[in-house]
Amino acid sequence: MVAQVFTIANQKGGVGKTTTSINLGAALAEKDIPTLIIDIDPQGNATSGLGQEKTAGKSLYGPLSGEGNASDLIIGTGIQNLYLIPSEVDIAALEIEISQRDDYLMQLRRCIAPLKDSSRFKSIIIDCPPALGLLSMNGLAAANYLLITLQCEYLAMEGLGQILQVVERLKTANINANLEVGGIIMTMYDVRTNLSKQVVIEVSSHFEKEVFNTVIPRSVRLSEAPSFGQSILHYDPHCTGSLAYRNLAKEVIQRFNLS
Repeated sequence: MVAQVFTIANQKGGVGKTTTSINLGAALAEKDIPTLIIDIDPQGNATSGLGQEKTAGKSLYGPLSGEGNASDLIIGTGIQNLYLIPSEVDIAALEIEISQRDDYLMQLRRCIAPLKDSSRFKSIIIDCPPALGLLSMNGLAAANYLLITLQCEYLAMEGLGQILQVVERLKTANINANLEVGGIIMTMYDVRTNLSKQVVIEVSSHFEKEVFNTVIPRSVRLSEAPSFGQSILHYDPHCTGSLAYRNLAKEVIQRFNLS
């Protein structure tokens, strides 16, 4: 079985992108879906958020530079069925190095193709930097589906059109003709405010099929978990954040036939 590749991207930072990469991955793993998280953000927040060290030479920098194989970099996370290719600061140099190649948008796709075809994983989640630079564009070029995390605030909606335009450009340029917007995940939902409710209603009215039913709450526990190197499912298994990501995983499994 060929793995489905999900790129979680948004040009805006602080919208729950890495939180979703970690916790959706953990929730899929809990449902017996073998999942690989690939951290291509030089900040390495998904790496540290899963309790792993950022170590020189352990990121995709080598394979993307023509040295070594991506499969050699896979490590366990301590969570059954969940694996990681870590990131570290050196990967930032790839923005410059990749740009000098003719097929600069296809590097990541080629690099992870053996992992996608290996039958080892059912899902691969790529956590991108909070910008639409070359690393994120490579993430989109390598994906079957884009998952957009969208904060429940009006300003967060301004960038939605931009990333959707990027998807269309990649498709029309035949860089990734099969790329689809797999879904929009509404994050940082505050039950105490009408604003959050209004934003969800407005986005859902324009993107009814794309928006997941599950909304991710604004939660102190969700914010705390990465500092302990744990997913929310392991840091506080019974909190609202854990429940939300388990429900999101159920939707993802059903929507993309991962079971």
